[in-house]
Amino acid sequence: MKKAALHNLGCKVNAYETEAMQEILEQSGYEIVPFDERADVYVINTCTVTNMADRKSRQMLHRARKMNPEAVVVAAGCYVQAKAGEVDDCVDIVIGNNKKHELARILEEFFRERQANDTDGTGTEKTGAGRRDIIDISRTPEYEEMRLTRTGEHTRAYIKVQDGCNQFCSYCIIPYARGRVRSRRMEDVVDQVRALAGQGYKEVVLTGIHLSSYGLDLDQGEDLLSLICAVHEVEGICRIRLGSLEPRIITEEFARTLSTLPKICPHFHLSLQSGCDETLRRMNRRYTTEEYYEKCQLLRKYFDNPALTTDVIVGFPQESEEEFERSMAFVDKVDFYETHIFKYSRREGTKAAAMEGQVPEQVKNARSAQLIALGRRKQQAYEDRLIGKCVEVLMEEAVEREDGIYQVGHTKEYVKVGQKTTENLANQLINVEIENRLQIIH
Repeated sequence: MKKAALHNLGCKVNAYETEAMQEILEQSGYEIVPFDERADVYVINTCTVTNMADRKSRQMLHRARKMNPEAVVVAAGCYVQAKAGEVDDCVDIVIGNNKKHELARILEEFFRERQANDTDGTGTEKTGAGRRDIIDISRTPEYEEMRLTRTGEHTRAYIKVQDGCNQFCSYCIIPYARGRVRSRRMEDVVDQVRALAGQGYKEVVLTGIHLSSYGLDLDQGEDLLSLICAVHEVEGICRIRLGSLEPRIITEEFARTLSTLPKICPHFHLSLQSGCDETLRRMNRRYTTEEYYEKCQLLRKYFDNPALTTDVIVGFPQESEEEFERSMAFVDKVDFYETHIFKYSRREGTKAAAMEGQVPEQVKNARSAQLIALGRRKQQAYEDRLIGKCVEVLMEEAVEREDGIYQVGHTKEYVKVGQKTTENLANQLINVEIENRLQIIH
């Protein structure tokens, strides 16, 4: 029995695919071991969202080779899809997107070919010249079906329902690495949710590269809202959480319909990227700050105190001090629960990388610090509003703190909350009275 180790880099979609590849290897007879142990096969699911992600991907590939020079090193995913020419001799197999489901077959063929190349009579298997399985991702209409029967988490299951993106934001390489929008068939999604519910999972998270585009390539009437409604009918699932959404999907009908579905978690991550209209135009984002604010107000109209979270990029090319101040004022106005701050990272192959007016790193650092401080104040204010309230928590694990053992989980709004008790409450929905800030875990 050969041993295999896997390592994931990047987003929740990548994480889903890595777990799916692990299942594929297990079903093919491999023993799965931790990545820092000696293995016969190392699979690194790479990321290319930033230059730093590229660097980390290369580092992990070299690390795998050093751990066992005789092992087969497999580079999969976005980095090798976008930059196959950069992959060096430390890699034996390169598998692009939409080919990961063939991992076991590709490995089998590689081992067979490598053994056949053994011509020195010693019985020693020689390293092959390498194999590449990469398609033109921009031309395929096929959704790559990768099914999971279980996940690394025991209470919450992430489910990939969509791949690809048609937006082409000026800073983003992902459409080139993931291709155009491709949606998973609704019946397949529901079937997997039903199977996971049967195994005891109580919460599912619908995720994709551009989740809001779900159904664009399917029959009329199949869209994200209809998918959510179908998943809501699955018995045993108590919560449905949504991945990152584009603002424009939040219509009156969308918000009103979601508010009638009791399993929906009122936790909405709406990508912002900038609170300045001029910057948004340079980013090729397809909304204005006025439109964005209207969408947030729609959600607050239909949900009581929803948790609104977002991403903001600081130091985008040509961002002036005045533009940054407008962006910061808008973030303050929206009053997010959490704001994830990213300093603009110049990404080769994107329009933004070639723009004039690149912002100095020290300016990015200063602006990032200001927004992080604002975000912390907003987060604390949101959490303070929960003190004295009784909230439903899906318990996940026990955590030892200075004052004792806490059972810890998340509210529907994705606030991490603890209940002081030694009783094992894992995977149970518990009503918790939040008496003080000590029960809100960071």
